[in-house]
Amino acid sequence: MNKLKVLSIIMLIISTIAILYGLIFTPEDWIVITIAIIFIPFFILSLGLLSMAKPTKDEKEERIQEPFIGY
Repeated sequence: MNKLKVLSIIMLIISTIAILYGLIFTPEDWIVITIAIIFIPFFILSLGLLSMAKPTKDEKEERIQEPFIGY
């Protein structure tokens, strides 16, 4: 598997577990705030990285022929 995809899946799992912990077990306020500040952006970032890691059929051929080098 691609390193980016594996890292994104790991971040998604860890952030989902942390968010569910904050919702289900109702820890102290500072723990919930820390979860909100750290793990909610990681959750959104990992979803974005997963969607970027999976190319469409048209993009798959373009990425092989001409890889992204930046603008």
